Amino acid sequence: QVQLVESGGGLVQPGGSLRLSCAASGNISRIYTMGWYRQPPGKQRELVALGATKYSNSVKGRATISRDYAKNMVFLQIDMVKPDDTAVYYCYADIYVDFSRGVRNEYWGQGTQVTVSS
Repeated sequence: QVQLVESGGGLVQPGGSLRLSCAASGNISRIYTMGWYRQPPGKQRELVALGATKYSNSVKGRATISRDYAKNMVFLQIDMVKPDDTAVYYCYADIYVDFSRGVRNEYWGQGTQVTVSS
């Protein structure tokens, strides 16, 4: 089994920055990719950032995704946050559970609430 545990989030003022962390643990042979999705209130889950360079248009230029490969972690920072950034943010990982056989599974974190409000 693989677990993804997120941290960060909470209440952020408009114009401020948010920073989220996610650590993967468990039966990990090798990580194929990690990223972040979010689900705004009343809307479907949507991509925020994935891999090294893929960003949604809604955060492009304001968001930075980064990795600590040694610790199996992924981070997300969004600057100049807006009320539209309010959402539950989910960590995502596509992980080789058997690299020699090319077997991969997708995993999700439990989600962390981010509220942008003054």
